[in-house]
Amino acid sequence: MKIQIQGGTIIDPAAGTETRNDVFVAAGRIVAIGEAPADFSAAKIIDANGLHIAPGFVDLSARLREPGFEHKATLESEMAAAMAGGVTSLVCPPDTDPTLDEPGLVEMLKFRAQKLHQAHVYPLGALTVGLKGESITEMVELTEAGCIGFSQADNPIVDTRTLLRALQYATTYGYTVWLRPQDAFMAKGGVAASGAVASRLGLSGVPVSAETIALHTIFELMRVTGARVHLSHVSSAAGVALVRAAKAEGLAVTCDVTINHVHLTDVDIGYFDSQFRLDPPLRQQRDREAIRSGLDDGTIDAICSDHTPLDDDEKLLPFAEATPGATGLELLLSLTVKWAREANMPLAKALARITSAPADVLKLPAGRIAVGALADICVFDADASWRVDPRKLKSQGRNSPFLGYELPARVRATIVGGHLAYESR
Repeated sequence: MKIQIQGGTIIDPAAGTETRNDVFVAAGRIVAIGEAPADFSAAKIIDANGLHIAPGFVDLSARLREPGFEHKATLESEMAAAMAGGVTSLVCPPDTDPTLDEPGLVEMLKFRAQKLHQAHVYPLGALTVGLKGESITEMVELTEAGCIGFSQADNPIVDTRTLLRALQYATTYGYTVWLRPQDAFMAKGGVAASGAVASRLGLSGVPVSAETIALHTIFELMRVTGARVHLSHVSSAAGVALVRAAKAEGLAVTCDVTINHVHLTDVDIGYFDSQFRLDPPLRQQRDREAIRSGLDDGTIDAICSDHTPLDDDEKLLPFAEATPGATGLELLLSLTVKWAREANMPLAKALARITSAPADVLKLPAGRIAVGALADICVFDADASWRVDPRKLKSQGRNSPFLGYELPARVRATIVGGHLAYESR
């Protein structure tokens, strides 16, 4: 389909620029910016006057719940949520049921996603069979099936020798290993960040050392193996400082934080509100400020939604018994814009953390608006505001700590590979 996006402000996060121009799409790609190509006749014109035109968002952590957890969400519902949130590329962790440790499962997931003609889905293969931390998977076969890296999701490898062998294997073939930096024993039984709030509420704590001990181990194994590692969901000031030092040393490390940790702290738990039960847990204000500083100076590469749709019953429990997680695909843009305004940061710089920077982590030609680029585009109204109403979310998961919040920015249209996949009415 030939599409003309007319009169909008084009944001190029990679270059940090904003320009007012038309964008022309044909054959799945951006064919011109500014002047229409010869003999171009648009089958669809999107009026973007007063709106922003940005690259489609790239989310480094979104659980789609298939296969195995269709009672929590379906591929259809979560892809609809992605389109409503302007997310055109997303990475899904391997903690499905069965685990993504067989090529056939990966191929099935990618086939199902492609048939929907919505977001590009990039699965992470399981690093160990069944995510049990014992036997390394056949990474070559999983890569051939479509995996872009290998992860344990939230399941740690307790045996450091197994992690060493996994990193050696991945390094041999140039694969990236995605790791959650959390020591299994230090975090065992914890449901909130260790500190005054957890003590006052009588909740078992997860100390910052659970993250820093894991980071020290990972970095030492990286030095030994030369592995390339992406760290998922760094949550503490001490963790950010260690990542900064590792990058300065020259280690091949990237990292992300969740959008929840950019905004919230342990104080927001209030009186045992289970919507704020997250993993990693929300930490203190100094940790949140360190995360924001790390995003500003580039220590932290990307922001992810950590989209985790859950049954209502999983949150209608006492805080310590509730399942951790929050829906996030539809909130990623709004919460990023909110952070940019609070930090007095140029919008293009903030959006880089959910477009060009995560695309660079994945080594994908995405997250940019340029002639010849794949036409993955989000048109949004930065001046609009909306209230987070669980009944109006596209995701099957209605769980979010931001329920009832008034947030800025609404997606007006999402284009994926030149196909108009979403348009608000």
